[in-house]
Amino acid sequence: MNIGNISLGERPVFLAPMEDVTDIGFRMLCKRFGASMVYTEFVSAEALIRDVKSTVSKLNISDEERPVGIQIYGRTVDAMVEAAKIVEQAHPDVIDLNFGCPVKKVAGKGAGAGMLQNIPLMLDITREVVKAVQLPVTVKTRLGWNSDSLIIPTLAEQLQDCGIQALTIHGRTRAQMYTGQADWTLIGEVKRNPRIHIPIIGNGDITNGEEARRAFDDYGVDAIMVGRATFGCPWIFKEIKEAVHPEESTAPLSFNEKLDLLLEQLRINVERIDEYRGILHTRRHLAASPIFKGIPDFRQTRIAMLRATTVAELTAIMEQVRERFSTAAS
Repeated sequence: MNIGNISLGERPVFLAPMEDVTDIGFRMLCKRFGASMVYTEFVSAEALIRDVKSTVSKLNISDEERPVGIQIYGRTVDAMVEAAKIVEQAHPDVIDLNFGCPVKKVAGKGAGAGMLQNIPLMLDITREVVKAVQLPVTVKTRLGWNSDSLIIPTLAEQLQDCGIQALTIHGRTRAQMYTGQADWTLIGEVKRNPRIHIPIIGNGDITNGEEARRAFDDYGVDAIMVGRATFGCPWIFKEIKEAVHPEESTAPLSFNEKLDLLLEQLRINVERIDEYRGILHTRRHLAASPIFKGIPDFRQTRIAMLRATTVAELTAIMEQVRERFSTAAS
């Protein structure tokens, strides 16, 4: 599969762009374990234009994580075009347009999935951004605003006509937010459309290798994108990759190896961002990481991890967890 001249191999798996989740430390670990492409946290076009420091910092990328995409969202043509030009100067491999974020602070203001209520504006933004930059432009969106407006089969063709070079479809409507089950049938319908010639990337409810394999087999997508199932679990890409390409299987990771990876993520984030925000980003992953499930009486330890304010404090708590796990295992 290719996006423009970027070769991504057969049946690639992408890390979805997620606010306060896909920081540089996490992206680098996901890349190490088999993510074919990673994305930064999504970026507000308006904040980027205003040169908001915290937003501009999200454009920091490393050659180690390539290919990497930067995703922007906004609600006007001018803002999105100007933001795309700024993003281009950060030299990502892809610029992605977010027409899928369902949260109220984004969609409620007409951006993200809010664009599903204003298709002419969505298409104008897409067309003008494609014309304004030299990098490949892609789009991520949903099936429609609600169950009465499942417009993605037609919308996919319209977006393709605007010049995008790949389309990611989340198998829910905006009204669903993240509830219920993702519906992949319409994603498959888009992929089977003989008029569609750009890659179609499926997204929604991929939580393990078997689900990823079925998504490729049953719906014929060119790639899949994984979001919430990656929280605190960068090694999920190893599990998915081995299910999709079993000939590449290696030994499973131990608890200690996984804990070491979370500590490494903490170190990278602190070095690349700063101690305060690096800890905040890492704590979100620690709260969700599946490696702590099943450890007896872990609630208070989890609370302590989420309250830690220094690297030394958080590291000490995680090393205590290692000792408890080792004792329980022996």
